[in-house]
Amino acid sequence: MTDDEPFLTALLESLDEEVNIALNNSVVNVVEKDGNFKSEDIPSSSSDTWIKLPDVVSVVCDLKGSTHLGTGKHDKSTTRIYKSGVEGAVRILHEFEADFIDIQGDGGFGLFWGEHAYERALCAAVTIRTFSGEHFVKRLKARWPEAPETGYKVGIHAGRTLVKRIGTRKVVSEQEAVWAGKPVNYSAKCAQSADRHQVVVTQSVWERFKQNDYIAFSCDCHGGASANLWKDKSVATLPADEQDAVVLEAGWCETCGPSFCDAIMNGETKRDISESVRQTSNKMKIREALNAKAERERLRRQNRMGVW
Repeated sequence: MTDDEPFLTALLESLDEEVNIALNNSVVNVVEKDGNFKSEDIPSSSSDTWIKLPDVVSVVCDLKGSTHLGTGKHDKSTTRIYKSGVEGAVRILHEFEADFIDIQGDGGFGLFWGEHAYERALCAAVTIRTFSGEHFVKRLKARWPEAPETGYKVGIHAGRTLVKRIGTRKVVSEQEAVWAGKPVNYSAKCAQSADRHQVVVTQSVWERFKQNDYIAFSCDCHGGASANLWKDKSVATLPADEQDAVVLEAGWCETCGPSFCDAIMNGETKRDISESVRQTSNKMKIREALNAKAERERLRRQNRMGVW
């Protein structure tokens, strides 16, 4: 920058040159790491290296209606709500050993990789849902009955991701880890599509869970195990070929939840489920598949006829 060159002009010209170098001339190294990679080793902004993690499970939690929880004279109550809600969700992610945690406003996300990543992520998600409905909101309503409807919405997706810290070079406080890929983005869209006290899981992640009896079926309380725990859902904001998902509305059972959580975390998958319940599950899937096919055919016919 010359002394007589306007500040804004010089800044934009400098940025333009940096973009040109980054897109055309800079050297980029992509290094794949396994499940033993530590988040504290994410390269800084000044590094030319990106880390590729082949399978990362993202859990996003988003507080419904947070913008209506308090303004003006309600500043103190707002801070109490945020502190209790956000710190509770973050502690859950921490206790289930999320490999990376980021707080974003009224919620945030936890990333899991390595051993039992899917199980740790699922248990964290269901625990956030349980905390949301059975503890956080219950106490919130007891303290402020007039408070707007709120509670955590949770989404899960998994896949490959690239990561490095990006920001102002040599100023660590102005650098943040950027996770390039689908996991955080898709899980955020799942959370946005949920209602409070719901966990939405993309179909690709559900494929990892549907054979686990501790996840796919309810506990034996309230009349025995059931195949009705999870429901089909479509996440309209995802690409058309990835909109299929499932939604869980229930939290951990007060009686069986602790033992189920331990079983899932320990890698157990089988329990005593009657054949009739398993067949019900299979029949439900067939019926749902037929219904989905019929709906797709109906939409195609409408599209051909120009009816919307």
